[in-house]
Amino acid sequence: MYKYEIELLAPAWRELEEIADMHLALVGAESAKRITDKILDDIDRLSITPYLGKACEEQILAADNFRRLISCKYLCFYRIIGKKVYIYHIVNGKRDYPKIFGNE
Repeated sequence: MYKYEIELLAPAWRELEEIADMHLALVGAESAKRITDKILDDIDRLSITPYLGKACEEQILAADNFRRLISCKYLCFYRIIGKKVYIYHIVNGKRDYPKIFGNE
């Protein structure tokens, strides 16, 4: 079975750090570790099943073939290019996430 390479881009790493910082401040270090481990484990599953996430329906995202993977209350936005999965953003599902992509 072929494994796709996973690459978290700089904005996704920043957002993951912000998620960890928020959990650290609100409920402690163990929670911060648990949530980041869960998100990274879910993302890692894309290396074997890159089409696990749902294709985005929003026009601005669909035009560039973005997909989204749900991990707890967070959405991981990614694209598959060749045999590589690029993670662009990790955001709270309540956020107005199409705006993130409009600003890029």
